[in-house]
Amino acid sequence: MSPLPVRAGPRPTTSVDMPHRQLDQQPASERLRDAVAERVFALPGLMEAPSAVSVPGARALVLTPASAAGPPEAFFAPGEFAHLHPATDQSLHLSLPLRLAAEACRAGWAEPHPLVVAGELPPTFVMVYAPRDEHELAVVVGLVEESYRFATGAAEPLSGTNADGQQCSRYSR
Repeated sequence: MSPLPVRAGPRPTTSVDMPHRQLDQQPASERLRDAVAERVFALPGLMEAPSAVSVPGARALVLTPASAAGPPEAFFAPGEFAHLHPATDQSLHLSLPLRLAAEACRAGWAEPHPLVVAGELPPTFVMVYAPRDEHELAVVVGLVEESYRFATGAAEPLSGTNADGQQCSRYSR
């Protein structure tokens, strides 16, 4: 993915406890949520299932065992590398190669999962904010596609910190 553009405006308010949720800045129309789902669930080797780790109604992107060739830090649960949160939230949790996770945080598109901050999950796990318009839809779908590449083993796994020595921070930007 080419360098991410900076997301316009302030970050949305999110919960710091579990479940990790986006509390404001959801799109006005369900059309964007539906467009995200339509595009990401069309990726090959993918099944939709209820999330094994998220709230009821969360839709998991699950790879078939033959397709799930990425590193362990690419998965929340067996085969599940991302999930879309239900209507009142509309954010996503996904895994990204560490450099891209840090870049997404710096550019205002994402923040680390609270369990990353607590040291219980690898820093590859981030919340990506719900898209508010067509431009943001393209960026969010692009991030899901990069997560898919990471989980399938098509993206080179990265460990440690990004090229600048920074990990994803909730307040990076």
